[in-house]
Amino acid sequence: MKILLVDDEAELTEPLYHVLCHEGYDVDIADDGEKGYQLAVENAYDLLILDWMLPGKPGLSICRELRSQGKNTPVLFLTAKDTLDDRVMGLDAGADDYLVKPFELRELMARVRALLRRSPALETVATSRLMVGDLELDQDNQVAYRQGRMFNLSDKEVKLLSYFMQHPQQLLTHEQIHQCLWEESDKPSSNVLAALIRLLRRKIEEEGPLIHTVYGKGYRFGD
Repeated sequence: MKILLVDDEAELTEPLYHVLCHEGYDVDIADDGEKGYQLAVENAYDLLILDWMLPGKPGLSICRELRSQGKNTPVLFLTAKDTLDDRVMGLDAGADDYLVKPFELRELMARVRALLRRSPALETVATSRLMVGDLELDQDNQVAYRQGRMFNLSDKEVKLLSYFMQHPQQLLTHEQIHQCLWEESDKPSSNVLAALIRLLRRKIEEEGPLIHTVYGKGYRFGD
């Protein structure tokens, strides 16, 4: 999943960048508002992490302008402003969450995970078809096609495959996949995910591998 981090404090962005990358996220960084705004406009992100006070263009203005353009990417504000009026202003501008500096990295990561679960990129459109390379997924009818061959899929296989196909060539961690497939209170053991991956591979990989294991981290999908 792809995250944009916009903050001009190097002592914050450097450790946060490394933590996010270690968790398997694809992260872009901008240290001023104008650059951050351009990146947000030109690229598709699953989450924006914005500092409130930025040189060039404040985070509040970035959020407002993106919302006025119809972009609904989740926004997490990082700020030293902690009054009720400031929080209301940020939420009214279209922010989804708000974290006051200084904060613990583990709290920020928990908020990142929560916002990514609500990201538009994870929403499955029931009538849509997904295509990556020679693989096509018909979510409505729970079937997939590859090089003229059709195979039926279970509910969980459809959800897993659609998640992979919406994030080609990205490292998806075990935790991210679990969050996509199961509710927090209903998470199975890691062996269940491995078994599901194995079943899906048997169906879609006769013509060549598509799901690649990144040992100790997760999986990457694509030719």
